[in-house]
Amino acid sequence: MKFDQQQVLQHIQQVEEKAGEILTDRQEIIALDKRRNDDRVGMRALQKENCKKTWLTVGPLLLKMPSKSAEELLIKDQRECDIEINKLRSNLKVKVNELRDLELNSSVPGLMLQPMSHKEMSAIKQVLGENS
Repeated sequence: MKFDQQQVLQHIQQVEEKAGEILTDRQEIIALDKRRNDDRVGMRALQKENCKKTWLTVGPLLLKMPSKSAEELLIKDQRECDIEINKLRSNLKVKVNELRDLELNSSVPGLMLQPMSHKEMSAIKQVLGENS
């Protein structure tokens, strides 16, 4: 009897841990997306202004730097955010399927779809072009 209770408790703990990981990843994606949007707003403001130097906040610091360097920093940060968001999103799909497995549910249909490659799209266009 105790063995069954221990197994159930361990299973519930695994489900809760996986669900917590999913929620944490979703919150991190939201925070990174907000940062990426702030970078985009900053870049647009720099492009509208024709100043040689500008003030930029980096964490708790306030720095005065050339506008060109500031824009390059924002572009670099935006790229890094994009990469991190894409990693988190792809890992999130796997974690959701793992959670559904733990809950004894089937995986979400269409969750692991991948976009078609350039070769596949060319082949489809070629076939559709022949039928027209």
